[in-house]
Amino acid sequence: MNIEVPSQQVSVLAESDVLVCGAGSAGIAAAVSAARHGCDVTIVERWPTIGGMATNALVNCWHRSDREKVVIDGLVEESAQRAAKQGWIRQVAHFPRAHETHWFEPEGMRMVWQRMLDEAGVRCLCHLTAGDPVLEDGTVRGVLVDTKRGRRALLAKIVVDATGDGDVAAKAGIPFDYGRESDGLVQGMTLVFALRGINEDVVRTTPHKRIHEVIDRMVELRKQGRMAPFNEGNMRGTFTYWGAPNHMPWNVCPVAGNPLDEEELSRLHAQAHEHVVRYIEFFRSDMPGMATAAIEQTGFALGVRESRRIRGLTTLSVEMVLGAAKQPDAVGHGVWMVDIHDPKGSGHTTFSDAGDHNRLRAGTSYHIPLSMCLNPQVPNLAVVGRCASSTHEAHSSVRVQTHCMVMGQGVGTAAAMALDGGTDLAGIDVGALQETLRADGAYIEDVPKSIERDK
Repeated sequence: MNIEVPSQQVSVLAESDVLVCGAGSAGIAAAVSAARHGCDVTIVERWPTIGGMATNALVNCWHRSDREKVVIDGLVEESAQRAAKQGWIRQVAHFPRAHETHWFEPEGMRMVWQRMLDEAGVRCLCHLTAGDPVLEDGTVRGVLVDTKRGRRALLAKIVVDATGDGDVAAKAGIPFDYGRESDGLVQGMTLVFALRGINEDVVRTTPHKRIHEVIDRMVELRKQGRMAPFNEGNMRGTFTYWGAPNHMPWNVCPVAGNPLDEEELSRLHAQAHEHVVRYIEFFRSDMPGMATAAIEQTGFALGVRESRRIRGLTTLSVEMVLGAAKQPDAVGHGVWMVDIHDPKGSGHTTFSDAGDHNRLRAGTSYHIPLSMCLNPQVPNLAVVGRCASSTHEAHSSVRVQTHCMVMGQGVGTAAAMALDGGTDLAGIDVGALQETLRADGAYIEDVPKSIERDK
């Protein structure tokens, strides 16, 4: 059934040079970069506070190293330095010999990023979901938002879709891909949670063999349908590597489904909470040191890893990732492995697979190209974050926060250059962009010359 919606005059709530839709890590990087380079910037966020998955969903791990040296700097490094001054971030003990380099306090990073936005003069509007784009003559003029005072318009010369799901780009008619080729399913989601009431001394002094025996029982119960699915590799690591400390976010609770279906997403979120309760009940009765464990906090939302992948001028492939491919229009480097969480919700992830077939060789990294964030249909609309153009397999690497921030800083800087030079985003001088990014602290090395620039 369809209904007729009457036309209406819509008041303009804000007009700016750049509008960023979504204040997660990618959107924040885009907004701060554009504003620091002279743009009037508005950022709109559907949740009450900024930070996206990093702050609201408790996803607090960063990946910055090629396992020999750090190759992701720029706004990521600045964020880390600011957080370090407050004791809100810690460097891992084996730094930089693993891709994972830092763990941070979600509440602290929220404050770091809010201060960066405020200092840059970005107008920040939370509690608002970016709605339909306003299209005119093949370009986007802005987006509509439904406020408590009625529908309003946010207008801009350049729009950056940092929604994660590519909502604005999809509604603008830009083609996208969804899921893996075999069955159309996307990566599984996770509800991150933190616990209190753990006797950390008991956990640390319990022999690892005893802990793994308890987890083995969980595995057997799961096979019998008497235990909720869980990420076995992360569960074992949380107890034996980290010692299951109080207050630490646990990344072990999987669910799977369609993150673009709000009713299904609501059901999955409730299901994930039930899973966590079942884990804790088992821990209390069977796991040493966990007799008084209790849920301290759960993520504000499920950690959605994959949904729409907007088709761009370049599509990042798994061959580019694992082959450490270099790009003429690189805005930074990527290091993370092909880390696919089971789309059927078992909790298995290729992170736990033996061997190095899904990892880059130590000391190597691939380039993240600007063109994976641009499209041929709407020249003043870019995407940043996990909705950028990639295959299902390559997406599982480039989706992590540090890589999304590389895209954000690149696109935000490119937007400022496009407006200053009176060109489309795809028409800027890429060499000048890279020089500017390097001056702003970004690491960009081994850039090949393009055919166009050689001419």
